[in-house]
Amino acid sequence: GVWIGPVIPRKLPAPPMTPWAQKFFDEAKPLSGPRALPIAKTNDPLVTCDPLGFPRASVFETRGFQIEHLPKRTLELYQYQRAWRDIWTDGRSLPTNVGAARGQATTDPRYYGYSVGAWADDYTFVVNTTGFHEAAWADELGHPRSQDAKVEERYRRIDHDNLEVTVTITDPKAYTAPYVVMKQVYTWEPKQDFEEQLCIPSEAVDYRETFREAGEDK
Repeated sequence: GVWIGPVIPRKLPAPPMTPWAQKFFDEAKPLSGPRALPIAKTNDPLVTCDPLGFPRASVFETRGFQIEHLPKRTLELYQYQRAWRDIWTDGRSLPTNVGAARGQATTDPRYYGYSVGAWADDYTFVVNTTGFHEAAWADELGHPRSQDAKVEERYRRIDHDNLEVTVTITDPKAYTAPYVVMKQVYTWEPKQDFEEQLCIPSEAVDYRETFREAGEDK
């Protein structure tokens, strides 16, 4: 069904970053958070409507999401940008050949990665994802996740109206310990309907240029 929550869920502190991750983070110029810059000065991919990617789509601009269970996969649909993810539940394993060298069997990195899911018990659905396009930020603050990061989501039904979602990144290339990004409770939406909330590139570019030309820090 459809679940709703905050636009910007509260984040937990990140563990110490590796030099690679620290460089990525330092070069990020976010639009949100303690390092926020005016829209004309940020390099946040959101400003030009680039894909949010995963896990950012699940920890920022969430607003609402919908879960639909099908016989061999589960679909997660996001209200913002009307994007979706395939979470395979047919017993397959996560790919191990993402971005392999030329001439080898390979699959391409993806903004939303490759996901498989399974039930841990009657009330907890666990999803694991890997194979990421490294251009996307892990969150709105500019934290990274590498191509081979493993992201675990745990969807735990507390009761009929409340769903606890925990997102954890395990990524030795980026962090010195697993990074529990978020633990957030979402609420059942009885209407089971989404608003249309789109980032339209032409409008986003015009909006950014308007502030740049005016020299206003907004």
